[in-house]
Amino acid sequence: MKNIYLDNQSNTKLDNNVLNAMMPFLVDCYGNPQSIYSLGAISKDALDTARFQVASLINADAKEITFTSCATESNNLIVKGIVESLKTKGKHIIVSSIEHFSILNPLKKLQNEGFEITYLPVDTKGNINAKELEKSLRKDTILVSIQHSNPEIGTVQNIKELVAIVKNSKINDFVVFHTDAVSSCGFVPVDVKDLNVDALTLSSSVIYGPKGVAALYVKKGIKVIPQIEGGVQENSKRSGTENVPAIVGFGKACQIAKTKLVSNAQKIKELRDILIKELPKRIEYIYLNGATTENRLPGNVNFSIEFVEGESLFLLLDAKGIMAASGSACANKNLKLSHVLSAINVDVAVGQGSIVFTLSKYNTKEEIDFVLEEFPKIVNRLREMSPLYSYFLETGKRKQAGPGTNFDQDHDHCHICEE
Repeated sequence: MKNIYLDNQSNTKLDNNVLNAMMPFLVDCYGNPQSIYSLGAISKDALDTARFQVASLINADAKEITFTSCATESNNLIVKGIVESLKTKGKHIIVSSIEHFSILNPLKKLQNEGFEITYLPVDTKGNINAKELEKSLRKDTILVSIQHSNPEIGTVQNIKELVAIVKNSKINDFVVFHTDAVSSCGFVPVDVKDLNVDALTLSSSVIYGPKGVAALYVKKGIKVIPQIEGGVQENSKRSGTENVPAIVGFGKACQIAKTKLVSNAQKIKELRDILIKELPKRIEYIYLNGATTENRLPGNVNFSIEFVEGESLFLLLDAKGIMAASGSACANKNLKLSHVLSAINVDVAVGQGSIVFTLSKYNTKEEIDFVLEEFPKIVNRLREMSPLYSYFLETGKRKQAGPGTNFDQDHDHCHICEE
């Protein structure tokens, strides 16, 4: 059976060069980097090298990088750490409505503690309206956190413009701008100095590095209160014995990503564009979610397929050896749309058949051709069993279509596909 992995936004295959860099620290170089003996010094040097490699990917200073266990921890650290640091100055936070849950869920707790949260809406492509951000700023705003790109629909925000609005507003001199750039770093250029962000999250597992390690960039001069207390590791921002093998692997992955960023992105983009162009030719009533191809992550493909049910779609794909992710929560036995699809106004009935393909440097044209061959067959098979599709064929009307639908109720075309 085929083994075609197209869920690279959740995890990626470990690069062999990364594994080779990690091996000495998994076997022989096991000294604690906080110690003063020679074996520990080897680990300390490796940490310093990795910190430089990670910083170099985003044009930061090595001293501005804090290693964590995952992007969720990094996001929690910045949200809670900034709030604790600046709570005497204000209690207002601004985020986009399509942030990752590692941003949104901590905010729910903070809201219960008296903080005020403004959730910025997005348009049907997933873009923030810069004027909405400007109007939302207040004298007591202490944190703005907006994703650099969204992992589900692939939209890349104009973070530089949004940061400029916050900084030029002169609403106060202490507001911190953070961006979750996990989906972007290593795939599109990310330069913290050019963006002028105060903090940024990036992760190892999506750039062919090991799991269990990520990083938080914090600009020099920004105070973040630690959320894990203990020792003095990571410049006292994050206590706990460092995961040296994983950090070494993360550094190597960043080094490779920087060197191969343009060539890898081009290869992945070409495969992405084949899917985006060819699937609508082979499947009717299929709608692209998110940004245009020019403002989209190189490896992201997100379609809603009408008249199919998501969980069945993934089971049949998996039976063919094709692994993808869901744009809605139906694959988790939940009938609700994802908060991202809801935010861009995808109709509930259509969104239940959403699918996300995220590509990597290891995917091939042959794999994409196989998807193009098998995926339409699966959709047709499911539609043959769909009472909603039968009703549509008989009447020309869509049954139980809710608000936000992107098509005319009595016509078999979609406005999205005409743009």
